[in-house]
Amino acid sequence: MKLLAAFFRLVRWPNLVMIAVTQVLFYFSLVQPLFSKGIYTRFDNLHFGLLMVASVLIAAAGYIINDYFDLNIDQVNKPDRTVIDKVIKRIWAIVLHLLFSFTAIIISLYIDLNSAVFWLTGSNIICAFLLFGYSITLKKKLLWGNILISALTAWVVIVCFLCYYKSFYCSNCDQVYFTLYNTRFIRISFLYAGFAFVISLIREVVKDLEDIDGDNRYGCKTMPIAWGIPASKVFVAVWLVVLIGMISIVQVYVLQFGWIWSSVYCILLIIFPLIWILRKLFMAQVPKDYHELSSAIKFVMLAGLVSMIFFKIYS
Repeated sequence: MKLLAAFFRLVRWPNLVMIAVTQVLFYFSLVQPLFSKGIYTRFDNLHFGLLMVASVLIAAAGYIINDYFDLNIDQVNKPDRTVIDKVIKRIWAIVLHLLFSFTAIIISLYIDLNSAVFWLTGSNIICAFLLFGYSITLKKKLLWGNILISALTAWVVIVCFLCYYKSFYCSNCDQVYFTLYNTRFIRISFLYAGFAFVISLIREVVKDLEDIDGDNRYGCKTMPIAWGIPASKVFVAVWLVVLIGMISIVQVYVLQFGWIWSSVYCILLIIFPLIWILRKLFMAQVPKDYHELSSAIKFVMLAGLVSMIFFKIYS
């Protein structure tokens, strides 16, 4: 039981669940409603399920290899939460990383060979190498690691969009409406990808603020170390204001269509928490404060992604 608990902690199971939930919501909220409009997809449910499994496995492999290379830093920043060497041996961490990565690539190859998608194997190989590169060097460099993880978070949405976009076809539907819904699908997909990128970038810098002691001891050049804590807080605050502004504009737009409950949801569970995070950011002083902010940002990320459901409700 202790080994199983350590394994789930190692692969960050809540984050893996969030990836799976994001992609399931994407399908049920943005893809499935099109069926009632006479628009269908050649990317079937089996391939979607396999895509989700591959995405989760690539992420799990990334978390494992990150903890493998971050062992010394984690022993300073979070000694009570380290798993490798305490419960799971280093050699088994490498074996699990390779097993998960290889399995994800095999699944991707199956999808490529049995659907209209032809690029998934290559893209997942690139993702696996990028996560490996992040773990050994990029996370220690100013902004590079933050941007990479934010881009890979957005990729969770974009990969679904790319799999479905070219697979849509019109069956007894008006061609004008087909073009209209295709355009709408593009806009919504990139709206959520943009949200995922920005909220992830904010959280990555907050986590750097939390981990500054261990990162500084082992020669990392993260933003708080290179620019200082006040400048890093200003960077986060600017992006928080941008995100609050972007979401507020979207709510003004959707209210024109009578999406009242959608706006209430976003105001209460996304905008207000973001304002609270902005206020607390400049009061934060110790790692515990930044950890609390990081958890709050993760909640906002989940709430933002769950808001996709309103596109199904109002479709």
